[in-house]
Amino acid sequence: MLPASTSPETCMRYKGYEVAPSARPLPSGLYAANLTIERDASPHGASFTFDALDYFFEADHAVAYAARWARLWIDQRSKR
Repeated sequence: MLPASTSPETCMRYKGYEVAPSARPLPSGLYAANLTIERDASPHGASFTFDALDYFFEADHAVAYAARWARLWIDQRSKR
């Protein structure tokens, strides 16, 4: 299940994974870049969640960073 704070526009598919980057506002005024990755064809529903990958002043920068991080993570796993 993808995070409720993620809008459908930010969800994407990449190399057999469903990627849901999101930005969580913090009391400091910054945004935490968060990410959920789910394997499409996994019989066990493999899901990976990464919270606070980094912090940004703008929500869209946090989402873009999490999306880019997801692609790198997936590419690295596919090399195995």
